[in-house]
Formats: sequence, structure tokens, C-alpha cells
Amino acid sequence: MSPILQTLANGSAYGYRTLAAGGGTAFESIATATGTGSSGTVTFSSIPSTYTSLQLRILGKTTDSNGLVSLQFRFNGDTASNYAYHRLQGDGATASASGSASQTLIESVTGMAGGFYADVFGAAIFDVHDYASTTKNKTTRMLLGTDRNGGGIIQLHSGLWMQTSAITSITVTQNGGANWATGSVFSLYGIKGA
Repeated sequence: MSPILQTLANGSAYGYRTLAAGGGTAFESIATATGTGSSGTVTFSSIPSTYTSLQLRILGKTTDSNGLVSLQFRFNGDTASNYAYHRLQGDGATASASGSASQTLIESVTGMAGGFYADVFGAAIFDVHDYASTTKNKTTRMLLGTDRNGGGIIQLHSGLWMQTSAITSITVTQNGGANWATGSVFSLYGIKGA
């Protein structure tokens, strides 16, 4: 594994921490899914409520002809306008920021690898805090990016699901209208509290 991907995979380098200092950091694998080129949707269901937070690690690309696509997330199959998100993005030349409310999903608005570039995958770490709470709306954060041989992009992202239901399923799609390519990996982890 390359040092950059290892840094993203361990989720703790350069100040990117999953939990506050002093919190427990025991990651437990819940489930892993892989792309096969035949589906554009990955769903993790029956997520146990025994963790403090969830972390979804993605190494992915799509089979379409786009250079970059958006990652999209829904919880518990909710398709109503209960989501909001903000993003900060840079590509080495320019920076941008945007946000949107009353959405039907949490969306990265670009950042993940499309199928246009051969052998190029994007990486993302998606955290869901207090996912098992039945009294709080759910907040997320994500770090994602793609290196396109000099034309890369990186993004810091926050999201909101305005529901107090415990999260029992997460569905991941993308806006390219294609499938997740072979070699894409989606790994869901539970994080134990202190």
C-alpha cells in the first residue's frame, strides 16, 4: 500500500483524528464490500448499535467515462429532503467551497475517481458520529480525494441527517450513473468509545 493511502487508511495522520484526544480508538471491522462492475450501489444493513461512531473507508472508481464523480450517502433508506452538507475543495490551483440544505442525500459534489482515467482510484474516509443515538440528528465528516497524475483534487466535507433515528443502514452510490469498478473496496468499521 502506498504511504498516502496508508495515511488515509489509518485515519490519524496530520491531525485527522476519528475521536477526541483521550477517546477510545478500538476499530472493529463490521463488513466489507467490493465493486464487481455490475452494480452502482453498496448497502451496509443491520448495523449493530454497539459502537460510539462508524467509519467507512472507500477506495473506489466507477465504470463510466467521467473524470470525477460525486459520492452519495443515504441512511436507513431515507429519500426525503432531510440532508445537508458543506465542502471545502482544492485542486492545487484553485479552492472552492459550497453547501446545500434540504437535500435527498449527502453528496461530495465531485472528488471521487470516475472511469475516464485508467488505474486511478479515489480514496475517502467517512465518519458518522453518535450514529446509534435516538435523541440527536446525525453529523458526518469526510476526507476524500483523487490523484490524477498532476490533476488531483482533495476535499473536506461535513454532512447532516436531520433525523433522530439510530442509523441501521448506509447506502453508497455515485452520480455517474455507472457501476463501481472491480477493485473498489468499501470497509465499514465500528469505533468503541473510551
